[in-house]
Amino acid sequence: MEVRVANVRKEFDRFPALHDVSLDIKSGELIALLGPSGSGKTTLLRLIAGLERPTKGAIFFGDEDASQKSIQERNVGFVFQHYALFRHMTVADNIGFGLKVRHGPSRPPTQEIRRRASELLDLVQLSGLEKRYPAQLSGGQRQRVALARAMAIEPKVLLLDEPFGALDAQVRRELRRWLRDIHDATGHTTVFVTHDQEEALELADRVVVMSQGRIEQVGSADEIYDTPNSPFVYGFIGESSSLPVKVDNGDIWLADRPIGLSAAHAPSGEAMLYFRPHDVELVDGCSGCIAGTVAASRRVAGTRRVELEIGGERQRVEIELPVDHPAAQKSRVAFRPRRWKLFPAA
Repeated sequence: MEVRVANVRKEFDRFPALHDVSLDIKSGELIALLGPSGSGKTTLLRLIAGLERPTKGAIFFGDEDASQKSIQERNVGFVFQHYALFRHMTVADNIGFGLKVRHGPSRPPTQEIRRRASELLDLVQLSGLEKRYPAQLSGGQRQRVALARAMAIEPKVLLLDEPFGALDAQVRRELRRWLRDIHDATGHTTVFVTHDQEEALELADRVVVMSQGRIEQVGSADEIYDTPNSPFVYGFIGESSSLPVKVDNGDIWLADRPIGLSAAHAPSGEAMLYFRPHDVELVDGCSGCIAGTVAASRRVAGTRRVELEIGGERQRVEIELPVDHPAAQKSRVAFRPRRWKLFPAA
């Protein structure tokens, strides 16, 4: 099922939570809505679900305007962060609940509901646990049950709101891989909300980066990470450092010296230079480079992060070095970014 968000604005007590947002979601696609708290990602998900109504604009399911339809009429599956399972029901009854409460001819026979629950238990790798209650399950198992319950109604769209937010890091990693496998097996159009960039980049076909009620950028994990289109996206996705620089006839200057980088098509004037800690090369001497004094050094897995103090204004940047690299202990380090991007100064 294709979903189209068309020029949607959402206000709460006249406060705009979303500003003229448009987004096309392809049938069978797995989309991540990624952003910090207050960016509007959960509001957008709730609008797609039918839990909220747009102040302006429309939500289309296929060619049909679903803006005023309820969550039941839209036939969407919704998975919450804290599972929202019925504590007094067994696993099998929780999974079959959405089918059991249907009215009239749309309600399947009891035997069919049991068969569907059993089938989904196999899919989410919980066979044999159908008679247990939620309190007898781990957090990861409960979230699998919640997903199976959402899929039981054969939804047109599957929506997940911070689905792994309440779980520890190891379980999150395991369930991310599992969710991707489930998506590939079922082909549901799936939208999930997260503030975890690693989760979004690993799982999604496309990532929608949001900030202050607007969409900043939409693209694949590679596009979002390698070619961010704004300072916000560059700073939010992955780790990065920035320095105020000046462009003069295609050369980039830091304070009173060129740093060996050329920006032939950039306009002359003030700008911000962004680069990632691992995308640098160390250089000897400093005829065209960035030089700084080591202010801090810390171990990060198999590498070492060195914090450098640059120039008289004591601006700091981070670069990544091999864990045993001698430069990590030096008082002065010179480097040059290998990959970088300029944005106009604010």
